[in-house]
Amino acid sequence: ESDYIVCSAPSTVDTKGMVNADAFASVKDGAVFLNLGRGLVVDEEAMIKALKSGKLKGAALDVFIEEPLPEDNELWELDNVLISPHNMDQTSTFM
Repeated sequence: ESDYIVCSAPSTVDTKGMVNADAFASVKDGAVFLNLGRGLVVDEEAMIKALKSGKLKGAALDVFIEEPLPEDNELWELDNVLISPHNMDQTSTFM
């Protein structure tokens, strides 16, 4: 029933591919998916299908199965996807 779904899971043996076609099929139509955790947690092909079909209204991603995201990855072509680099703060006040 959520409009926005945030994934921040770590990449482990148990979480690999955890967000798969079944997970996307069970979300509310028109939900927005944000992945800030690790790329291997999400089945990218299933996510792309959900984005193209309209099941997902959009996605904001800063992690991917392959990083950096290859130039020929279909995610670059989708108008309903926001792609951002996965960076951490490197200022003098961090840690």
